[in-house]
Amino acid sequence: MTAPVFWRDLRRFTPARVALGRVGNGLPTDAYLAFQAAQAAARDAVYATFDIPALQGALQEAGLVASVVHSACPDRLTFLLRPDLGRRLRDPAGLPLAPGCLAILLCDGLSPTAVQRHAPPLLACMVGRLERMGPVLIAAQGRVALGDDVGRAVGAEAVLVLIGERPGLTAPDSLGAYLTWQPRNGRTDAERNCVSNIRPDGLPPAAAADKLLWLIARMRELRLSGVGLKDDRPAQGQDRSIPVIST
Repeated sequence: MTAPVFWRDLRRFTPARVALGRVGNGLPTDAYLAFQAAQAAARDAVYATFDIPALQGALQEAGLVASVVHSACPDRLTFLLRPDLGRRLRDPAGLPLAPGCLAILLCDGLSPTAVQRHAPPLLACMVGRLERMGPVLIAAQGRVALGDDVGRAVGAEAVLVLIGERPGLTAPDSLGAYLTWQPRNGRTDAERNCVSNIRPDGLPPAAAADKLLWLIARMRELRLSGVGLKDDRPAQGQDRSIPVIST
C-alpha cells in the first residue's frame, strides 16, 4: 500500500523517512533495503579511516598549518569502549603556548568522514576574519572534552573543537563545532556552545562560519560560553553584522 499523496509530498522537503508505504505489516522492499544501506553507511562512518596527512594538506591549502596531538586512546576500539580516555590528552608537553588566543582542535569523534570533508571548507571561511587565532591541532580518537585539556595546555582563552558527530541514518557526515571559554578540566556541556549538523545538506560551512564568528566575538565580549551565551542575532533581513571586539 502506498502512502497518501499529501504524505508523499513531504519527501520534497525532508530526507526523513516519511510516506514509505507498507506491505502487510512491513515496509516495501525498496524502503527496507534503503534503510539497511543507510544503517550500514552510519556504521561505516564510525570506523572510517582518519587520514590526518590528507587533512593537514587540505588545511594547508586554506593557509593553516596543523600539528598532531594524541588522546589517551591507543586505538579505535578503546575509543568506543572508554569515552573517558578520549577526553584526555596523552602528553601535553611541548605544545606551543597561545595565551589569550583561540585554539582550534579537530577530532575524528564518531565520524572521521565529517571532519575530512567539512572542517577544511569551514575553516577556510573563517581564516582572515578571526582575531587572535591560536594553534590548529588534530587528534585521532578524540572526544569533545579533549579540547579542555588542549586549551589548558596551551594557555588559550578559548577553544573551538570541530568533531565528527554521531552518524544518523540520513547524515553519516555531520560535523559539530563546540566553543568553550577558558577551557579546563571539569567543564560541562552546559558551559559550551554547539553548532551542529555542519554539512552541505544541513548547515552549510559558510553559514556555520558566520555563526561561529559571531559567537566567538560575543563570547569574548561577555567572557563566557554555554547557556549564558545566546545566539540572539537579528532575524534574517535585519543587521546580522559580526561585532568587532577591540584587542
